[in-house]
Amino acid sequence: MTKVDVISGFLGAGKTTLIAKLIKEVFQGHNVVLVENEFGEIGIDSGFLEESGIEIREINSGCICCTLKGNFEESLRQIVLCYAPERIIIEPSGVGKLSDILRAVRTVEGLELSSYSTVVDGSRAKIYHKNFKEFFDDQIATAACVILSRTQEITAEKLADDVEIIRELNPDARIITTPWDKLSGQAIFDAMTGSSNGFPEGLGEDDEEEEEHEHHHHHDHDEEEEEHEHHHHHDHDEEEEEHEHHHHHDHDDVNEGLSEGNRIHVGEDEHEHHHHHHHGEHDADEVFDSIGIETINKYSEEEIRTALSGLGENIIRAKGIVPDHDGGWLFFDYVPGDIDIRKGKPAYTGLITVIGEKVDIELMKELFGVH
Repeated sequence: MTKVDVISGFLGAGKTTLIAKLIKEVFQGHNVVLVENEFGEIGIDSGFLEESGIEIREINSGCICCTLKGNFEESLRQIVLCYAPERIIIEPSGVGKLSDILRAVRTVEGLELSSYSTVVDGSRAKIYHKNFKEFFDDQIATAACVILSRTQEITAEKLADDVEIIRELNPDARIITTPWDKLSGQAIFDAMTGSSNGFPEGLGEDDEEEEEHEHHHHHDHDEEEEEHEHHHHHDHDEEEEEHEHHHHHDHDDVNEGLSEGNRIHVGEDEHEHHHHHHHGEHDADEVFDSIGIETINKYSEEEIRTALSGLGENIIRAKGIVPDHDGGWLFFDYVPGDIDIRKGKPAYTGLITVIGEKVDIELMKELFGVH
């Protein structure tokens, strides 16, 4: 049996940093496969993690629902068949639901769930709990272990507030509050695996309903398309209006006027997905815009910092790897109020991803100098 560790967490919580620490301090010399399920079209974290020598299988999709019902499960089966790894680490999209990931894992034979944890940014837990409840709260409520990040940067009072939020959502979860630099990777991993015992209770409650509506994820017949079309539009004018912009980007115009070597991708709208949702639930691509930029532009650290500083409050995550003026490459990460820029290895071209609500493409072009 291949052991599976699922490490979820909202955008920018520090999942990749934690995984890199575990790979370095716990999994060296082991046959481990990392599966990333990125939201958006451009995957960047793999470049950071490949330096560890771990095999990476990256699954990109802005549509979490389709990924889980199709190629995600099939990819897990192929990994087991082709690599027979000791362990698979799954890093779900920051806006994926941990409960959905676990349901998918449970359907694949030959897998044994070792741990299912959620990384929570200690400095942003309260605001994310308030603004992104559907995705953020699910990750906490489902986890056996909640790993708080950046606790060295917050006050004791804020830490207490974070723990209270977590306890309200999940009274039984083990919570790691000690700063990571004070803990060994093995200590963190022992806490993760020691807190879980198989799949969480209640995970299968919706399975019957899911099975009943399984055809909503297959687009073979026009009659079916017509029958469940309304599931994508929620039957409420107010909600329709609120999310309308996410499905009406003009793709033909997005790349107009860009010089050769620059290209912008907008989410996954070119695939007309239709889904069944449980009462009031949404897919990530209905709530968030993902803008991916491929560019040959060169940047200084100051230019990147200035661009990121110009992002509005609607942007919840930005990351990238771009060439600098000295022949090197720069990795950068952004969450509101926190910018991290460091040296990195080259990518096939400059890559920038911006995720948020109602992302202004023209403003992104201007900030990053993509013409």
